[in-house]
Amino acid sequence: MNMSKTEPTNDGANDRRTLTVRVGTPDNAFDAVEAQLAALEAGDEPEPLYEVVLQREEDLQRLLSARNVQLLQTIAREEPQSIREAARFVGRDVRQVHDNLSELETLGLVEFEQVGRSKKPTVWYDDINIELPVAITDTEPVDDSAKA
Repeated sequence: MNMSKTEPTNDGANDRRTLTVRVGTPDNAFDAVEAQLAALEAGDEPEPLYEVVLQREEDLQRLLSARNVQLLQTIAREEPQSIREAARFVGRDVRQVHDNLSELETLGLVEFEQVGRSKKPTVWYDDINIELPVAITDTEPVDDSAKA
């Protein structure tokens, strides 16, 4: 899993941050970063980049489980101050919520802030956009002979 995150601009035009989650290889994970660097070199200000690249479809399936989606929505909406409070909000066992949040942290979708003795789960985005290639996979050869 690769993750790229840049800080949002404070121009007030669009305060919503969308995280793009896509399935791909490490080789194509840097395409968006390279585009941003090219824009910077050209003197342009690139759009903020929020992207997580998962290497396996199974990781996407784990992300999209009903319990994980519920946790992400609850964290974004309620801003719990601890894992225990997040568990209360979703009506689940603290250990289960801890395990799910640890998994989401591994996927790059949740961050923890240390608040006293508690770990506060946080998300830094407002929406998730899923990109899943279905027509061409990274392992299929691309026919460049049509480009002329």
